[in-house]
Amino acid sequence: MITDRVGDFIIRLKNASASGKAMVNVPHSAHLESIAKKLMELGYVASVETTRKEVGKTLDVALRYDDGTPRIRGVKRISKPGRRLYTPAREAHTVKNGIGARLISTPKGVLSDKEARKVRVGGEDLFEIW
Repeated sequence: MITDRVGDFIIRLKNASASGKAMVNVPHSAHLESIAKKLMELGYVASVETTRKEVGKTLDVALRYDDGTPRIRGVKRISKPGRRLYTPAREAHTVKNGIGARLISTPKGVLSDKEARKVRVGGEDLFEIW
């Protein structure tokens, strides 16, 4: 049983992109689907699809590459199950001097650090990606 679905999801994305895989399949949840769609908006993944299997749903994420180089170079989990970390809107800072993004779970949904600053809303820091 997976206790940290978000951590498992981002590590699967990082490992698959490092090994040159085209697709990643993970067990479906609404939260993971919103994270994957936000990563698609930010340009880190190519597409996100939900497929129904015999046992349950899966989330199929197609990874994006630029001339064979993976768009996902690294990830860092911030808020963990044992230690939740929250950030007010005014303290949402950039990642890698604007090269990366930080995803924040807010009352308005999953937002990037730039979007959270723009709408002035804080929330739980999920992870950084670059």
